[in-house]
Amino acid sequence: MALPVLRGCHRVSSTLKITRLFLNESPVLNRGGRPRLTPPPALRPFSSAAGGQQNQNQKVMVFGIPNPFIWVRTRMYYFLIRVYFDKEFRIEEFSEGAKQAFSHVSRLLSKCQLDALEGLVAKDLIGKLEEKLNLMPSNYKKALSVEPEEIMYTTPGDVRIYYHDDGRTFVSILMRFWYLTSARLPEDTMEGTRVFQVALGEEGKAETKRLLSANYEFQREFTKGVAPAWTITRIEHSKLLD
Repeated sequence: MALPVLRGCHRVSSTLKITRLFLNESPVLNRGGRPRLTPPPALRPFSSAAGGQQNQNQKVMVFGIPNPFIWVRTRMYYFLIRVYFDKEFRIEEFSEGAKQAFSHVSRLLSKCQLDALEGLVAKDLIGKLEEKLNLMPSNYKKALSVEPEEIMYTTPGDVRIYYHDDGRTFVSILMRFWYLTSARLPEDTMEGTRVFQVALGEEGKAETKRLLSANYEFQREFTKGVAPAWTITRIEHSKLLD
């Protein structure tokens, strides 16, 4: 399955896979469990050992129970994509590539590097994002930035296959992410988010992090003769960029 390749701040090719990016970056927080769409995944934070010392052997765990109906429906769509559009499509590979793209694009958004989003994000969406970012305080912008190791949970959401009257064919896949951020955010506007104490480093110093969520929709046109490239057509960061 051909996915867009990110190099630096630009998309330079569509013949390789996103999953080949950032191979030297590996998550440091343990994740587990099977996918589910709603509600958000449950997390187990670090706990304090006797004497108030952080236990470095404990890890943040993610677990959840999938919705059986949605699980079956999305698998049916994956099968249709392989049969009719892309025989090499695998949701596991796509999810890994989407996670790396999410991290890359979120960091560009945080730095307001909108020119670098061309070719990665739909043009009409870039204009809307620019308007919102211009009104966003700096601490909110910082909370948009997501490093790969800060992503706690990734799961596919809605999958759609649709046809235009002019004969063009599109596939869209909504990906949902939950990530930790240490950005300072006001409590009154962050109602409903969760706060965790996470032990970092060899000394096990605790750092307060907040769990946030984001939705990114990836779309690809499968019309004959069109270059194979996935484009982000929807970006939502809960409580920050709706």
